Amino acid sequence: MKALRSLGAKINDTNGGYISCETEGLKGSEIYLDYPSVGATENAMIAAVYAQGDTIIRNAAKEPEIIDLQNFLQKIGAKVTGAGSSVIRIKGYDKKLTKVEHTVISDRIITGTYMVAAAITGGNVILKDITPEHIISIASVLRDAGCQINIKRNDIQVIAGTKMDAIEVIRTLPYPGFPTDMQAQMMALLTLCKGTSIIIETIFESRYKHVDELLKMGANIRIDGRMAVIKGVNRLNGAQVVARDLRGGAALILAGLAAHGETVITGIEHIDRGYYKVEEKLSEIGADIIRN
Repeated sequence: MKALRSLGAKINDTNGGYISCETEGLKGSEIYLDYPSVGATENAMIAAVYAQGDTIIRNAAKEPEIIDLQNFLQKIGAKVTGAGSSVIRIKGYDKKLTKVEHTVISDRIITGTYMVAAAITGGNVILKDITPEHIISIASVLRDAGCQINIKRNDIQVIAGTKMDAIEVIRTLPYPGFPTDMQAQMMALLTLCKGTSIIIETIFESRYKHVDELLKMGANIRIDGRMAVIKGVNRLNGAQVVARDLRGGAALILAGLAAHGETVITGIEHIDRGYYKVEEKLSEIGADIIRN
């Protein structure tokens, strides 16, 4: 909202839980983001394309999705440069943009989730048509935990270790650091790793909603502010649990795959926001999972 206001938008965010926006025309501006947010960077980029004059976004997010958005905007005729760095420049455009065909990049969080699925179940999985450099931080943590990771062009193979070890500290960070969107899934794995692991969530507050549900399954997790201390247990047990957000829901699926007995997850509308027919994909590689 701060970025859009800098471009001249009038925003009322106190209207009973709704946000109303209006403008008589956006104008280019210099925008400084207090935090390199992906969503804020993307919205500012798109809005600035049709703003009158030039826009500079400073402290911009550097995630691969920002570069992919720039590539798309350039294809349709917009003048955007700098994606992947902390400064993005957009020249306002007053002509009709062109139609194009664009294939979005592979989703690094979905890739990471299936990598953890292989690790937590003692599996051996090959993920195809991915971008290996986008998941280096995830692969590094899984290697440290005992997995074998083989990368060949745009394919990655994950072979679970016979013994999975705890990770001393995982700290979520903006790209290229360990992604906050993989924190919950990795926590599910760490509940079964030998030893004590620590996760420090630096990006979002209140992003441990999945912890209470993992505790129902027998996990040993203690939360202290933004820090989670996970002591590995010998086994998880199936339980009735609730997905309270997207990535937490994915973590519960992973825990359920490894747990003894049946796990029933409700609140799956959150999971559907980020995973297309996840139960079908997992079933294809041996999971006993159905949607009711």
